[in-house]
Order: sequence, then C-alpha cells, then structure tokens
Amino acid sequence: MCKSFSFQNFGLRPLQSSLAASLILAVAMPLKTALTEMLGIKHPIIQGGMQHVGFAEMASAVSNAGGLGILTGLSQPTPEDLRKEIRRCRTMTDKPFCVNLTILPALIPADYDAYIQVICDEKVTMLEVAGGSPKKYIAMLHAAGIKVLHKSATLRHALKAQEAGVDLIEVVGYEASIAGGRPGDEVGNWVMLARAVTTLKVPVIASGASANGLQLAAAIAMGAQGITMATRFLATVEAPIHPKIKEHMAKPEVDETCTTIVLSSLSNSTRVFKNDVTNKMNELEKEMGGDIDFSVLAPLAAGTRTKTMWQDTGDWNDSMWSCGQSIGLINDVPTCKVLCDRIVAEAEQQLTAGVARISKL
Repeated sequence: MCKSFSFQNFGLRPLQSSLAASLILAVAMPLKTALTEMLGIKHPIIQGGMQHVGFAEMASAVSNAGGLGILTGLSQPTPEDLRKEIRRCRTMTDKPFCVNLTILPALIPADYDAYIQVICDEKVTMLEVAGGSPKKYIAMLHAAGIKVLHKSATLRHALKAQEAGVDLIEVVGYEASIAGGRPGDEVGNWVMLARAVTTLKVPVIASGASANGLQLAAAIAMGAQGITMATRFLATVEAPIHPKIKEHMAKPEVDETCTTIVLSSLSNSTRVFKNDVTNKMNELEKEMGGDIDFSVLAPLAAGTRTKTMWQDTGDWNDSMWSCGQSIGLINDVPTCKVLCDRIVAEAEQQLTAGVARISKL
C-alpha cells in the first residue's frame, strides 16, 4: 500500500498503516465517519423523513438496526402529538433518533415555533430540516444540545444552510424522491455530491436514490459521511404501510423507470411513483399549458388519499406517492437490521476492493 494513502479519502477515521490491513480484511466492522461519531450511531445510514410513514415504528426499527431513524414531524397534527410520538418512540428504542420538519409556511401553515419548542423540550438527537431556512431556530436547537441537518436540493441552498450554522448538510440529487424542485434544479447526485464535498466545510450526507452498499461505498469514497434512504426503507418488514405496497415495490418488473416528475409547471417538481394517478396529473398539466389551476390537480395530489393508500387500501395505483429511482434496486422486503447490516457489509467489501486496486509504489 502506498504510504501516502489515507483512509480519510474514504471518509473514515485516519488509521496507522499497521492497522489498515486489519480494517480492509475485517468482516462487518462498523464504518466510522463524522456522522456516526457525531450522533453516536453504529452505521452511517439515515432514514429519510416520509409523510404518513415516519412514525415511531419506522424510526425505532432503523435506530435499533444501527442507523438513525426519523420521526416525520408534520405527520403529527399538533406539536403536542409530536411530543407524544417522541415519547412513544423512546419506549421502543434506547438508541438515537431524530425528527424531520419541513418548513414551508406558504404551503403548510403549521405552528413551526411550537413544533421546534417540543423538539427542544424533548432533546432529540438531531433535527432534519427540509424546505425553508432553519436560521431563526439554530441557537435555540444548539442550546438544547440538538444537532441540525439541512436537506438541500441545490448547492446554493446548501451554502445558505452552512452560513446559517447547521451541523451537517444532506445534498439531494434529482434522482431522489424530491419535492419542491424548480426549473434548472435537475442535477443528479453524481455531480451534486462531488461539488458539495469540495465546497462545503460541514460534513455532507448523500441523499438520492440510495439503496445498497455499492452506493454507500461510492458516497464515502467521494467524501460523504453517510447516506440517507427513504424509498428503500418503505420496503422493509417494519415500515408501517400496507404489505401490498411493499410486495409491489419488490417485483422484478418494477424498476428505476417506474417514477415520474409531477407539478413541475408549478415550480414544485416532485418525483413520485408512476401510476394511473400521476400519469393523469401530467396529462392535466400538459392540457392546461401555462395556465395551471391547482384545484384541478388537488384531488389527485391530496395527502389524505396517500394516507389511505399507506394505511388502509394498499392500492399503489390510486394515489400520488413519493418514490425515488432507487426503487429499481429493491428486490426484497427485509427487516431494517438485515438491510442495514447488508448495506454496510457490501460497502466494506467494495471499499476493500477499491483499496486493493491502488498500485504499490
């Protein structure tokens, strides 16, 4: 091995050369990154926030599996309901978990101040913020000992979040189950991540159609400190959604071409599963041309319709539901523990193979 080689290039702790061989030959040795060290978790894997899915059952399962589970804050109708869900999650895991909060006052008129106060009161490990800037809340969250992760769909958003004082930044590629994209934001994570890790000063997390260990290895090799997965965690035993949806997601014929973008004409591009509902939405957008009447699309895009699908009917063809291109990498419905352990083992194998390809000088 070349003496100038450093495992820091892979986002790992620096190791003395005498220990390097032990690492690359180890089986299922935990990957240590800035993410795992900062949050006290075993695996550098975060469960993405998912509306009407990110409940205590999901978050605790991921945290118990060694990753970082996320409660979706606005899946709870009131701040006090969120408090109850945080406390319920604590009865299901003694591991770190966090809360996701999407700040979009114009679209979601929630009492964000009250939700933040509950998060601070309950002292969860981290807050994942999507949508608007968390700037007004940073000092309050840090005073409560809470780390802040910003979900950034563009590098310009990431730079603003860094300036606001966040602790980590999650860069989201266009292949992800994105929401809120604008024309010009159609950049995949292969480019986004490479730019982010060379531009930002805070640790970077890769988010966008991740589902296996090859992608975790690639992210770490590029300088990221971990990955976020949402779509992949839908197809797990513990995900609190109808089993018919999980079974459909794992079918061989359901692949990376089975997603589409809706609402792009409203500068709110959202990647969703391609079905009768989302195809109809795109047809209506095209028919309306530049004069979009959202009231026509609203019944198809309604969150209540999606909630009914997740929890009651399991009819994957009868609602608009967020879905990344990682669906093409899903072929089973494992437990969260089996999934996380498998991803890390695959990543270690791939990183080991990468190290072996470095020529000896």
